[in-house]
Amino acid sequence: METVKNKTFNIPSVEELGFDPVVLRKKYAEEREKRLRKDGNAQYQEVTGDFDQYNLDPYVCEKIVREPVTEIIDAAIIGGGFGGLLAAVRLLEAGIKNIRIIEKAGDFGGTWYWNRYPGAQCDIESYIYLPLLEEVNYIPKEKYSFRDEIFEHAQRIGRHYDLYKRAFFQTQVRGSNWDEKNGRWRIETDRGDVLNAKFLIMSSGPLNRPKLPAIPGIEQFKGHTFHTSRWDYDYTGGDSIGGLSRLSEKRVGIIGTGATAIQCVSHLGAAAKELYVFQRTPSAIDERLNKPTDKEWAASLNPGWHAERNTNFASILSGIPQEVDLVNDRWTDLFKSLSELMSSDQAISMEDMAVMAEIADYQKMNKLRARVEETVGDKETVEALKPWYRQWCKRPVFNDEFLPTFNRNNAHLVDTNGKGVERVTENSVFVDGVEYELDCLIFATGFEVGTAYTQQAEFELIGKNGIKLTDYWKDGMRTYHGFHARGFPNCFHMGLTQTGLAPCFTYMLDHQAQNVAYIAEEVLKRKARSVETSVESEADWIETVNQPTFMSEYQSHCTPGYYNNEGKKGGKGFLEGHYPEGPVQFYAMLKKWREEGDLKGLEFHL
Repeated sequence: METVKNKTFNIPSVEELGFDPVVLRKKYAEEREKRLRKDGNAQYQEVTGDFDQYNLDPYVCEKIVREPVTEIIDAAIIGGGFGGLLAAVRLLEAGIKNIRIIEKAGDFGGTWYWNRYPGAQCDIESYIYLPLLEEVNYIPKEKYSFRDEIFEHAQRIGRHYDLYKRAFFQTQVRGSNWDEKNGRWRIETDRGDVLNAKFLIMSSGPLNRPKLPAIPGIEQFKGHTFHTSRWDYDYTGGDSIGGLSRLSEKRVGIIGTGATAIQCVSHLGAAAKELYVFQRTPSAIDERLNKPTDKEWAASLNPGWHAERNTNFASILSGIPQEVDLVNDRWTDLFKSLSELMSSDQAISMEDMAVMAEIADYQKMNKLRARVEETVGDKETVEALKPWYRQWCKRPVFNDEFLPTFNRNNAHLVDTNGKGVERVTENSVFVDGVEYELDCLIFATGFEVGTAYTQQAEFELIGKNGIKLTDYWKDGMRTYHGFHARGFPNCFHMGLTQTGLAPCFTYMLDHQAQNVAYIAEEVLKRKARSVETSVESEADWIETVNQPTFMSEYQSHCTPGYYNNEGKKGGKGFLEGHYPEGPVQFYAMLKKWREEGDLKGLEFHL
């Protein structure tokens, strides 16, 4: 590749770069091709029927016994994770106090209630990820919080805002339908509760319902087995910080090498007699570089620091120039590298900018592949652990213990060359005809993301004229601003629903909660019976979020995963179908929309 020179900018040559982008592009395409599957999301097994055990709650020490409740309330919030907690807090601040949080787990926390595997830790800096830090007067212990601190923070919010008395735990919604006569949502639970709520807020989130690989023979395995989100410490011993002493004589297999496995494999390797890590696609593993909180820094913080830091981080990752990088971690590396590459007085065309962005991406991934070479001794294992795709093709992970685990004599990487596990028998896992006998098989296969919204929520919504949300969204989500669906009055959706997707979920969820609370307050102020989106505004919004973007084009060349709907196109991937300009711009737009006062696009029915 020779230096390409045009009127405005010089693209670096192969000699200057030290690598050939054309060669890397070809390698990435080959690795993608070998992993494409016709079955897409059908390659995963639902946790129903014989597999329902994987969806049970093993963490409840004592089942809550109570009588069924029938009540009329202002708002029902489905889900007690950070989204549900933030919705409750913002409603309370708006003066809407007669609320009920319905949560199938035994406590608040959402994902951080379920994920208790050893080493569980958040990949987003704690000072921006943990919400309401200023409000509850708490500073995290480390730059990146471990699971226990995050779970305790969810409980802290619950206590601070007196939300425990407003929550129904160990309670699953069985169905909800719009009562046109009374202008309320009728919600029924598995406890026999009947709640009549003016507002229904859906915040069950996508990261709570485990999924399994649909491997032939998976149901035949007779050894011990569990999903990482339902970790069995009675079997392994130890706790969330490790010490899995009961595995010392066990041959353990783990399927999956995503964010969860990256954190727990080192603990399994330290404890098990033999560990087999079954890999389809390696993760791109950057440095964690965790450190304790600087007390002097914490004492120097001024009011408003939390929102400022969140916005700064989201802005940098949205490509909005910032004078300073407040978070300054590996998430922001790529964008700073890109800025350095393009630091020139010359004008840069959009075409050149795309080329330079690709080069910066290659440089970043080259560093991560070099890190594998520098850390792991066995050459065959090194090559299998190298990620051959662009940085944002899969969830970035940060860990300093996973790679060194494969220098242990008892830890074995079983690379499936992109094909996945071949089959499972009563005592073994087979890969490419080779048998691996196991005592324990662990599934680090994540949560349902690409399945239907109501399947993840585990109940159906029935709106006006008996229309089911499953049917209304059968060809894809249909919303206005990601919150409102036509025919489902007074129902608000939170999470990954055609809004402004941000790497820091709690930044996104808090802005969503503020918007929901504002609209609910407006309904009450206007003495309206209900609010819903107009047909036209919903149609316009669908067109807005489904237009081709840089990220949709980027993902179309990526190795399959939940980010791009397992390599399939159509706007249903994790990173698709969101506001194309980015989260900061989306929430700024919503703020301006609220300030204008007429709430254009919504219909208030008196």
